[in-house]
Amino acid sequence: MNQQIPELSSQIATRSAKCGKSVLISIDGPAGSGKTSLAAELASKLTDVQIIHMDDLYLGWQNTLTDSLTSNLLGIAHNIQNLGIVSFAKFDWSNNSIGEVVKYQAPKFLIIEGVGSGQEVLRPFVSMSIWIEVPIDIGLARVIERDGEIVRDHMPAFLALQESHFRKEETKMHAEYHLSGLGIV
Repeated sequence: MNQQIPELSSQIATRSAKCGKSVLISIDGPAGSGKTSLAAELASKLTDVQIIHMDDLYLGWQNTLTDSLTSNLLGIAHNIQNLGIVSFAKFDWSNNSIGEVVKYQAPKFLIIEGVGSGQEVLRPFVSMSIWIEVPIDIGLARVIERDGEIVRDHMPAFLALQESHFRKEETKMHAEYHLSGLGIV
C-alpha cells in the first residue's frame, strides 16, 4: 500500500462537500500512472463512496478529451448539485457506442479518476484534487499490460492529446496533492 493513502483518506474524510452533499475527489495524471489503483485504495478506506472512471465517459478513441467530455463532466456535477443524483451514459468500448445509462443517488464521496478529471470546468465542485505521475514509458507499458495489445496503435495519439490537454488545463499546477505513481500499481 502506498504510504500516502492513510493521510489522503483522513484528509478526504474531513473535506466539505462542494457539489451538493458530495465530496468530489479528482485523480488525474498520465495514462498508466496508477489513478484507478489509487482510487480503489482510497475507496476502500471510505464509506458511502462511488468511483467514476473517465474511460466510461470518453466517446471512443476519436472523441476522448473533447468538449463533449467537458459537457458530460459538467452535467454530472450539475445533476449532483441540483438533484442529488449521479447520472451519465457509459461508453461501451466493445461496441464502440454509447451504452447503458448509469444512475444512482449521489454518495457522500465521489471519486472521479482518469485523464481529464482535473480539468478546469470541474474544479469549483472538487473538494480534493490529486495529480499522479509516472514516466511516459512506464505508463505506456502499464496500459498495454492492463488493456492488451489492442490499444497499442491508439496510444501514441492519445498520449499526445493528453499532454496537450494537461498543458491547456494546467492540470498538474492546479492539483492540491502530487504523487508518484511508481509505488502504485
